[in-house]
Amino acid sequence: IDTIEADGNTVTIKTTEPKPALINYLSDPYGCIIDMQAGVSDDGIVIGTGPYVATELVTDDHVNLVKNENYWNGDVNVDEITVRTISDGDTLAMALQAGEINAAYGMAYASYPLFENDDFTFTSTATSRAFYGWMNFESPVTSDPAVRKAIAMGIDKESFVSVLLKGYGYPAVGVFPDSFSFGGQNLTTESYDPDGAKKVLEEAGWVDSDGDGIREKDGQKLEIRWLTYPSRQELPLLAESAQATLKEIGMDVQINCTSDNNTIRKDPTLWDVYASAMVTAPTGDPEYFFTSCTLDESASNNGHYHSDQLEDLEKQMKQEFDADKRSDLAIQMQQTILDDNAYVFCSHLRMSMIMQSNVTGLTAHPCDYYELTADLDIN
Repeated sequence: IDTIEADGNTVTIKTTEPKPALINYLSDPYGCIIDMQAGVSDDGIVIGTGPYVATELVTDDHVNLVKNENYWNGDVNVDEITVRTISDGDTLAMALQAGEINAAYGMAYASYPLFENDDFTFTSTATSRAFYGWMNFESPVTSDPAVRKAIAMGIDKESFVSVLLKGYGYPAVGVFPDSFSFGGQNLTTESYDPDGAKKVLEEAGWVDSDGDGIREKDGQKLEIRWLTYPSRQELPLLAESAQATLKEIGMDVQINCTSDNNTIRKDPTLWDVYASAMVTAPTGDPEYFFTSCTLDESASNNGHYHSDQLEDLEKQMKQEFDADKRSDLAIQMQQTILDDNAYVFCSHLRMSMIMQSNVTGLTAHPCDYYELTADLDIN
């Protein structure tokens, strides 16, 4: 950004170079309009434009909100909201059943049947949150194209979604779900094919010479260090699913599920596959995912993936203002990383919240944000 000028309700932003996705970036859910004249208090609280105001900093287990008396878009129904963090799934289910809380997000899928009755209601929607594995191109194992291809062929996405997620998800092809013009319907990738995966590994010299069920090559066992984290309940389930199906093709998957994942993934000597969750298109534009994760300059490209073709396509994307052409470029960029098996996209989230039947106005949002609105009410 070169300059920003304000004239009444008109804000003019001048950039140093063309930036087609600027409007999208400004509408990112993480972006906020705050009252700079009011400043920032010592405890970090600011005055914003939402229907609720935080009364204190977010703690490890809760944040208290009160309604914004000066909200610009109508009356706010609820006077106070406490957002609690309950990490244990059983405790969360019991709290909702007992009426200690009015609504819950992130309920364990196995607990869903407890709330399928007239006392509770569900709200669900498809989102662009993807659960996917990053391949480490610094690893002596996953730098092998055959291993990456076999991993892509050895993960049973359909069973992961239907059995472990209880149908509250969608098998993924690429970065974005089919609801986008540049979604998975335009792409091709490896399908679940354990026999084909075995053949790929055999042809690449990965064989089980000692009969222990795990392949080896040049004295190296085909061990996959699978790094993930527990704060998204789907990720440990994905790790267990992948561990089971990849073992069938001769891979020994060692799972490291830790909240210290962000530190570990920055050291490419410590992992082979990093499984994470990400809202891939929070603003509706595809460029965000690639600039965040897949390019040489991407801050999160910890697996050090590089593609000349992808870099060239991004040069075009960053200059292209036409939405249809941006969509076409996004399709090409996704196909590039899929052809390299640089990432394996397993599923997209069907975001779901469960609430007591007297709660209204709580609606799951496609971008995975904006749930606590002025319409929320308890009747």
